[in-house]
Amino acid sequence: MRHGKKINHLGRQTAHRKAMLANIACSLIEHKRINTTVAKAKALKQFVEPLVTKSKEDTTHNRRIVFSKLRDKEAITELFREVAPKVGDRPGGYTRIIKLGNRLGDNADMALIELVDYNETYNVNKPEKKKSTRRAGRGKKSADAPQAKPEASAEDKKTEGNEE
Repeated sequence: MRHGKKINHLGRQTAHRKAMLANIACSLIEHKRINTTVAKAKALKQFVEPLVTKSKEDTTHNRRIVFSKLRDKEAITELFREVAPKVGDRPGGYTRIIKLGNRLGDNADMALIELVDYNETYNVNKPEKKKSTRRAGRGKKSADAPQAKPEASAEDKKTEGNEE
């Protein structure tokens, strides 16, 4: 039974697990996407999403809370300056986990975890298509337009010469 077991310990002691998640979160913020195991990606999602939510409001208090978890000044600067404005209108779900298959060495399930707003191929807000400049009634002939005579083909010219 797994009653009351909310976090995956990832086979590590508490201090090691917190340090590892902080390092992976800093890498995710810096590179915007990383490859890791599925279990670590799921644990990282629970770890980093509240931090991104805190970064939406840039206050000293929120910076200190995030710093207590991440412990990396450059990552916090990146999070508050670049990531937070990009995800400002999103109500949650800042990361995406894409399963990649198994690792060759130990057959571990691998996954790609990325910040959603930084992937343009999956981005829902695709640029709108340009409107066509063609008119709707293009196939119809206008009465005002002059009619162009079709040029006679080589066979028609031969037959015209024979008739005379």
